[in-house]
Amino acid sequence: FEPAAPLSECELIPDFTRITRNPEMMEGKASLRGMRATVSMILGLLATGTSKEEILEAYPYLQGEDIDAARGYVAWRVQEREAPLVTN
Repeated sequence: FEPAAPLSECELIPDFTRITRNPEMMEGKASLRGMRATVSMILGLLATGTSKEEILEAYPYLQGEDIDAARGYVAWRVQEREAPLVTN
């Protein structure tokens, strides 16, 4: 058994083109496509049991791909990463 080769930093960062940040809007929070819908708002709704369909009905300017991107972004941000220990 050989461990997998380590990924470069570039390979660890997925393409989240739907996730945007603007320091002058929504206090710089991660948002969807430059709109005032934040990733945290979407995740909060999902966490309280609101379905994807209900979110899209309540926020018609959003698309299903926006919700998927929000989920993926949060999963990427909270994933555990192993870092080598530095010894002296």
